[in-house]
Amino acid sequence: MAKDKQLFEEDMRKLQKIVEELASGKLTLGESLKKYEEGIKLAQGCSATLNEAQRKVELLMKKDGKYSLDKFSESQEKEEK
Repeated sequence: MAKDKQLFEEDMRKLQKIVEELASGKLTLGESLKKYEEGIKLAQGCSATLNEAQRKVELLMKKDGKYSLDKFSESQEKEEK
């Protein structure tokens, strides 16, 4: 989990830098497109990480007041729907 947090925070820093570079207006169109594409990929990865964290919290909260964290799997999500 600590490694996931480090990767998430690193990706968020990269994403912030890309936003600043794009906002500066100093990039060429080609550079801007590359940065935009990289930013979209980073944003999607960060979103997936946050969604996974949300699922884990939801699993934690469903344990009748007992604090235990079950490993999430896609099959669990499908069973719950």
